Amino acid sequence: MSDLSVFPITKKWPAQHPDRVQLYSLPTPNGVKASIMLEETGLAYEPHLVSFDTNDQLTPEFTSLNPNNKIPAIIDPNGPDGKALPLFESGAILIYLAEKTGRFLPADAGRRYETIQWLMFQMGGIGPMFGQVGFFNKFAGKDYEDKRPRDRYVAETRRLLKVLNERLEGRDWIMGDEYTIADIATFPWVRNLTGFYEAGDLVGISDYPNVTRTLDAFLARPAVAKGLTIPGRSS
Repeated sequence: MSDLSVFPITKKWPAQHPDRVQLYSLPTPNGVKASIMLEETGLAYEPHLVSFDTNDQLTPEFTSLNPNNKIPAIIDPNGPDGKALPLFESGAILIYLAEKTGRFLPADAGRRYETIQWLMFQMGGIGPMFGQVGFFNKFAGKDYEDKRPRDRYVAETRRLLKVLNERLEGRDWIMGDEYTIADIATFPWVRNLTGFYEAGDLVGISDYPNVTRTLDAFLARPAVAKGLTIPGRSS
């Protein structure tokens, strides 16, 4: 196990349990990917709340770990070759934790890359497009008189939901019977679209019954229910 005190971020968020994975995050759709994965795998971890209200993500301590000032980020004190591994980008964190634990990423090479393909589908499509719908439906964008930008992102979101809905036809999860990091990455964003962003009616979510069915199954998992609340505001 490495000495975590060499990482400047630990000056702002001291590690009370330096033998555990250190999670720096906030319960956003990207942030909860990491907390859900940690809960699903059972790895010991210590969460630290990165508050956007106080711009924690812009502090020198946080950007020393992630120069892109986004959550989540982790430090694994027991990384490859016994060295501490700092890591940012939610997709990279999911792949790393899956490989570390041997869970939620198929061992078969073909299925492994197919899973990563669907993870990239979320990272490159679902996340950015759903986020734009949220901006134009709930935040400052809702006040724009010109609705063409909003409608453009709504149309693209519906297209992505159609792709996902068709993929889930006859399947329990994105990869079939096997629950994977592709699901852990995708369904927090679907939840946010219909919940926090209040855009379910706008995008016609009822037109995608396989998506809503799988979202319900995802939210019923105990590790998901817990991971969605971490880090809590008391952190």
